[in-house]
Amino acid sequence: MPTLRRHDPGALFDTARAGDHAALARLLSLIERGGPTAREVAALAYRSPSMAYTVGLTGSPGAGKSTLTDRLIGLAKSGLPGTGSGSTGQVGVLAIDPSSPFSGGAILGDRVRMQSAALDDRVFIRSMATRGQLGGLAVAVPDAVRVLSAVGFPVVLIETVGVGQQEVEVASATDTTVVVVNPGWGDAIQANKAGLMEIGDVFVINKADRAGTRETHRDLDQMLELTELDGWRPPIVETVATTGDGVETAWSAIGDHRKYLIDHDRLAPLRRQRLERELRQVLVARVEERINSLQGSPDLQAVTGALAEGTLDPYAAADRLLGIMTAHPSEPTAPAGR
Repeated sequence: MPTLRRHDPGALFDTARAGDHAALARLLSLIERGGPTAREVAALAYRSPSMAYTVGLTGSPGAGKSTLTDRLIGLAKSGLPGTGSGSTGQVGVLAIDPSSPFSGGAILGDRVRMQSAALDDRVFIRSMATRGQLGGLAVAVPDAVRVLSAVGFPVVLIETVGVGQQEVEVASATDTTVVVVNPGWGDAIQANKAGLMEIGDVFVINKADRAGTRETHRDLDQMLELTELDGWRPPIVETVATTGDGVETAWSAIGDHRKYLIDHDRLAPLRRQRLERELRQVLVARVEERINSLQGSPDLQAVTGALAEGTLDPYAAADRLLGIMTAHPSEPTAPAGR
């Protein structure tokens, strides 16, 4: 097996492809850290023609997404959704955790949340925090998926812990998005408010052994009737993830959605649209970096002074600063006093 060199992306890729999870973890750490090395890792990953099938799981906290994900991992090891074959037996899991207010790292540990799969050498689980390097999760997660694809993972599950805007955007940036709710009106209303009805390709009512399951199923069905659908009618599956009841049906529904995308020539256009969104996110992040580099600079102080004096409006001020950034695209303006 190739020798692991911590700061050589090319060597790390070679080692990760040989099955070394430590090398793969290092690659993802470089992606999360951002900077020139992260760009080098992303460039190598995007050269690979392989693209994993991605499944996003989102929903209210406490819905049992981690337990459901744990169960789905076992099925994913047997093959791509809807095929039962064509898999190398490897499954990647990206668990999107809240950030620690002190370290910026993930609070919840992946091995705590998915204990049965954490020690399986065919499964790679990575917690990713919502800290904000270049573009935050919106940029880091697609890059992480590309890395997993490039080293040979045919299936990647992306699970979020909540239904904040950032988590929903990450979960929906997948080939199939699974929305998990629990019996009870509260979750149904929460799903509607969070915009989950619009992004869900499969709806799972987990903890379906509890009272209120029938009502929740009916409410989701009625809300889907009011949602504009583009050919695919999202199925509603009832599961009890703790016992495994209904999980195979949920995996089958994911496979049906994959088959629908392929049969109707929608998978490639869907991924192209996703690439366009990712490019926009990178562009926005790069512009934000340039804006941040202006903090404390003479140019920003001059424009702010003109604003305060009333000789410049905010739009003209923004145009002036954009002109400065365009004229010096790779030269951050030095802060005053330097």
